[in-house]
Amino acid sequence: MKKFIVLMFLLLSIGAYSQELKIAYVNAGEVFNIMPEITDAETKMATIRKQYEDTLKAMTDEHTLKYQEYMKIEATLPENLKLKKQQEIMELQDRYQNYLPVADQEIQQEQEKIYAPIQEKLMNAIKAVGDDQKYTAIFANNPNIVYYVGATAIDATPLVKAKLGLK
Repeated sequence: MKKFIVLMFLLLSIGAYSQELKIAYVNAGEVFNIMPEITDAETKMATIRKQYEDTLKAMTDEHTLKYQEYMKIEATLPENLKLKKQQEIMELQDRYQNYLPVADQEIQQEQEKIYAPIQEKLMNAIKAVGDDQKYTAIFANNPNIVYYVGATAIDATPLVKAKLGLK
């Protein structure tokens, strides 16, 4: 009988505590994709990508032209000029190969710069909703991502670290 009373007390306590928790979720991707700023950001990104594509195409065209010219006159060239032309072609190829990762990195940086204010606006809206509605936490559809933690939430990070023996 004592066990039953203790169990009932625990269940009532848990029930009362759970009523204080207000947890929500948001499909941030869906909201992000319908924000009006996205159209402008996508246009800017398309322009930036086009500029890099044009540069890469110009580099490829230059390499192709030099190679074709070389192939036409290769048999008539003295050895020292052959080596010079081959080196020019290899330098163009190396320049292209070195430019690819730089272009990718620069495009990524531009994308981050363009989308950051939009993401910040979305996160501020999520936080404002959390504050207004007094949510304890707002989760994404992916439960591994937490967008907002309210003042009543407990950060269990130190406890988990201690459990794992981490500092």
